[in-house]
Amino acid sequence: MWTLSGFADEIGPDPSEQCALLRELGIRYLELRSAWGTNVLDLTDDQLDQLRKVLASNDIRVSSIGSPIGKINIAEDFDAHLARMDRAVQVAIRMEAPFIRVFSFFLTADQSPRRHRDEVLRRMHALARRGGDGGVVLLHENEKHIYGDIPQRVLDIVESVGLPSLRLAWDPANYVQVGVRPFTEGYRMLRPYTDYVQVKDAVLATGAVVASGEGDGQLPETVRALAADGFDGFFSMEPHLATVDQFGGFTGPADFARATRAFTGLLDAEGIQYR
Repeated sequence: MWTLSGFADEIGPDPSEQCALLRELGIRYLELRSAWGTNVLDLTDDQLDQLRKVLASNDIRVSSIGSPIGKINIAEDFDAHLARMDRAVQVAIRMEAPFIRVFSFFLTADQSPRRHRDEVLRRMHALARRGGDGGVVLLHENEKHIYGDIPQRVLDIVESVGLPSLRLAWDPANYVQVGVRPFTEGYRMLRPYTDYVQVKDAVLATGAVVASGEGDGQLPETVRALAADGFDGFFSMEPHLATVDQFGGFTGPADFARATRAFTGLLDAEGIQYR
């Protein structure tokens, strides 16, 4: 049984509004990236407690903390970022989230991946140790313009760090936007480490984000293979159909519902059960 989740802040900033639509769509989890327009790591403990009450009253839980950890340039100060990582672990524990989403540091055009590989791996190992010490698993997401933006370097990260507290989130649209055909070029090598799927699609020719099955993210092939492999995890709706920047996106209620139904339509066509 696969489990649906979603970046509910793409619906709107108010958690009550988010929960209402999630319940209408039959989704009982959310990926917590922001609430009331504030990034999850900047919410106070009182705000987190208020949010917990809203979620509990709607019977909704947190699948992952959608943190911005690792979304800084590789040359920026890492010690300050480790403090943010500690806060992410605290938030995950407080919200009873098993995962924290992370990234492997932005590189500019003149910062070659080969030259910065050792520093990326040092930092990712340190982050994974912090997560593991807190009892939380980190999920590396393949964002554009970071070290781990293509399958080969994602594999390099997870195998070189070699800790059970670092696993992978699979984002097909992000792969498409760096010129990768996700299933064809990445699935076989990354499947052993993949525990979580971010649901969005994109067009190879333009990079435009579209609803599931409307682009080149090879979602039908991917869900078919995951089902055959016995995958049992979260699928987090991240439609990005209205606006997007390097720290998040927005979709709106109507298009969030449309994107969700496009994905569940793919699952229904394959006879895959979900909740």
